[in-house]
Amino acid sequence: MAQNAPQSAELAQLLRTGPFHLALRSALTARGLALTRVQHKLAQRGITIGVTSLSYWQQGARRPQRPESLRAVRALEEVLELPAYSLHRLLVPEGGVRPEAERPAARSYRSLVAPADALQRLFAELETPADGGLHTVGQHERVRIGSERQLIERESSQVVRAHRDGVDRYIAIHRGESGCDPSRVRVRTDENCRLGRVRGNAEAGVVVAELLFDTRLRAGETHVFGYAFEDGSGGPSTEYLRGFSFAGGQYVLQVRFEEAALPVRCRRFTQVSAAAPRSAQQELTLNGRHHSVHLVEQGVRPGILGIGWDWG
Repeated sequence: MAQNAPQSAELAQLLRTGPFHLALRSALTARGLALTRVQHKLAQRGITIGVTSLSYWQQGARRPQRPESLRAVRALEEVLELPAYSLHRLLVPEGGVRPEAERPAARSYRSLVAPADALQRLFAELETPADGGLHTVGQHERVRIGSERQLIERESSQVVRAHRDGVDRYIAIHRGESGCDPSRVRVRTDENCRLGRVRGNAEAGVVVAELLFDTRLRAGETHVFGYAFEDGSGGPSTEYLRGFSFAGGQYVLQVRFEEAALPVRCRRFTQVSAAAPRSAQQELTLNGRHHSVHLVEQGVRPGILGIGWDWG
């Protein structure tokens, strides 16, 4: 390929954050190529693939996973005049072959958050489907730990993208520390959303809140909103973690401590699932003036990210 064709801002963004099917659909639209024409151009490169498969890929009904399908994706990048590996990287992590090639594109939230059964019951009360139709493309969370070492507040600014039409809400989850009383947890909406139904499970110390948008998003559209959970009802906190079902996007987590209760050690960590061992642990230095630590993950992968700390 001699030169990549100019990209629209939307296509460039989708190539950075995914998901794959929306990036492919945007590239097809930008190039103005019918699927039959794409099929012909692939055949010229020795790639045999049906129009139906291409259609399924751009609709998100199927996801290229087998080696021959991934070779077809690399050829698609040439046909659509895209940067090398720009579509491929949305399917396979950088630096290697996807180890769970047969798994679906999204990681089940049951594997990311405990207790899963309590959450499932709360989701059922809100009649929330397993896939809410949104994935995060950017998020900044600020967690505040009080003088009694308890989680007082977690505030979130979030950017989401719809991967199906008609999405008008987001379900936020708060898991308190041991002894958390859901009846004392308050949910605050800060911008571009309003509070809907709130449900809690006292035994598990979990609260789920329905955040309503004033618009119905179409597939590919983004929405920016902010919210917070005010708690303080639980016991001492030793960590904060976040589960991600989908890959892509930037995540920033900042934890701030009161001067009267500072930890002696802080570290970041990752987990493949809630039941898996922690890995990629890295010591974090507490900011002396602001009593805070943070992590920045430029390209989130499905799994868990968090910060833990030890009290003296």
